[in-house]
Formats: sequence, C-alpha cells, structure tokens
Amino acid sequence: MNPQKLKLYKRLRRKIRVRKKVSGTPSRPRLSVFRSLKHLNCQLIDDVAGRTLLSMGTQSPDYRAASGKPNGGNRAAAELVGTLLAKKAVEMGVKAAVLDRSGYRFHGRIKALVESMRKNGVNF
Repeated sequence: MNPQKLKLYKRLRRKIRVRKKVSGTPSRPRLSVFRSLKHLNCQLIDDVAGRTLLSMGTQSPDYRAASGKPNGGNRAAAELVGTLLAKKAVEMGVKAAVLDRSGYRFHGRIKALVESMRKNGVNF
C-alpha cells in the first residue's frame, strides 16, 4: 500500500476508535481538531443536539485580522487560534471541553492549541 494512504488509514482508524468514547454535551462540548500542512481548524461541537457551537481556524476572518500573516501551519498560529477560540467560548459560557484529537499525536500544533486554550480559561 502507498505509505501516504497507509498513514491516513491508520489515523482514520484511531479517530474512529476515539470517537466511540468521546462525546460532547452542551455544558462540556467536544473540541474537534483538523490539521493540514497549511492550516488548522477547530470546532466546539454539542453531540447531543448535533450542532456546532463555535468554529475557528487559520482561514477565519478573526484569525486573519489578529495575525496579519498568511501562514497558518505553525505553532504560533495554533496558539493564536486557541486564544481566539477560548475567548469566544468563555463569552458563550463554555468553561470546559472534551478534546478530540482526530487521531493526531498530542504534540506540536495540537499541544500549542490546547495549552493556549487552558491559559485563557477553558479546562480539559
């Protein structure tokens, strides 16, 4: 099998395995993270109602206004996204969330995102 397809296949299997156990509620939504080479996207999801409460990424207008830089594929971008997302979440009344890494390892951009959200008032 192609090494890239194998890597994606393994990540999707990990994602499915974790999603069986992780679920978001209105008081503690699920933080779903998607990471690509150039961008990072996050959503706070209420799985009970089946809707997205809040969304933020490196392509969103809030991020573009705050950063002024087009590069969204580094740790600094992830920290800024986490800060902006946490501030909006706290305004909505969300103080805790459940992390859904989507099969990615907890290091690098994912870790920077979560740590910046913790600094700004969202607990995991």
